[in-house]
Amino acid sequence: MTKLSVNINKIALIRNSRGSNKPNLQQVAKDCERFGAEGITVHPRPDERHAKYSDCYELKEIVTTEFNIEGFPDERFMHMVCEVKPHQVTLVPDPPNALTSNAGWDTVAHQLFLKEVVARFQESGIRVSLFVEPDKAILDAARSTGTNRIEFYTEPYADQYYTNKEAAVLPFREAAKHANQLGLGINAGHDLNLDNLKFLKQNLEGLLEVSIGHALVCDALYYGLENTIQMYRRLLV
Repeated sequence: MTKLSVNINKIALIRNSRGSNKPNLQQVAKDCERFGAEGITVHPRPDERHAKYSDCYELKEIVTTEFNIEGFPDERFMHMVCEVKPHQVTLVPDPPNALTSNAGWDTVAHQLFLKEVVARFQESGIRVSLFVEPDKAILDAARSTGTNRIEFYTEPYADQYYTNKEAAVLPFREAAKHANQLGLGINAGHDLNLDNLKFLKQNLEGLLEVSIGHALVCDALYYGLENTIQMYRRLLV
């Protein structure tokens, strides 16, 4: 069964909008786990517009499943992650002003940089995942960095799903086969939802984990958080 990691950035965004602690991010993380989530994800950005750096320290104390921190590996981020020591760090190539992640790493061009970063996290006992697109050359270079896993950037799949889902999933299916041959663990995330998740799961051999935030929080407004988490989990069986 593929694990569901709930990204709680949007909960933090709601909290920040009123300058208080409502909703309480730590309590929501506990509740997500109680409702069936098998991991908690946050992505603190430099402007801390949703998850804050301080949240990472507090969440590490209470998360009992798997804690995953996403972000661009600048010095501030790396220092924080190595102090917090989450189970996994997912590295994304976002510039500081990015609204959301919109591309995977060029692991060929950034090979030396990523090797150094991956090694630094692994020395702290943290599993590393690189956010990438479904390209065999990119996967080959990702393997050379020493990363433990890759996370497929799935927005292109989600965009094409409603018009031609077979064509949408094909590059990801082939890339997953290649990743398995390379010995890379496979995660996936971005724009996955109740419509497109099951088909992706059925077509990605060895899919270990999906990280879902925006769509899940939107669905929770209608279905409730506990019910929504269970709906997503059933798609991953």
